Amino acid sequence: MKKLVILCQLVAAIILLQTLYFKFTGAPESIWIFSTLGAEPIGRWGSGMIELIAATLILVPLTKVWGALLIMGTMAGAILSHIFILGIEVQGDGGTLFALACVAFVCAAIVGHSDRERLLKMF
Repeated sequence: MKKLVILCQLVAAIILLQTLYFKFTGAPESIWIFSTLGAEPIGRWGSGMIELIAATLILVPLTKVWGALLIMGTMAGAILSHIFILGIEVQGDGGTLFALACVAFVCAAIVGHSDRERLLKMF
C-alpha cells in the first residue's frame, strides 16, 4: 500500500507540474480554455499557482493530505468544466486533459485516504 501511495503522490505532482508550463507561458490551448471559462488570464495564473502549491504539498509527508485535498478540489473543478462547458476533447487533444484531470483526482484521493486519520484529527 505504501508503494501505491508514493506512486500516486508522484503521478499527481507530475501531472500538475507539467501543466504549469502551458499555464505560465500562455500557450494557446490554455488561453482558449480559460477564455471559454471567462477567467483569462487571472484564472489561468491563479490555477497555476494553486497547482504548484498543491504539487509541492502532496510530496511532503507532513502536508500530503492538504496537497491531496487541494488537488481533489482543483481537479473536480477541471473535470466539471470539461463535462459542462469545454467538452471532454479540447481542441483535438483526444480527451487527454480530461483524462489527466481524472487520474490526478484519483491519485490524490488515494493519497488522502491513506492519511485519513490525520485528516480526521484536524477536523
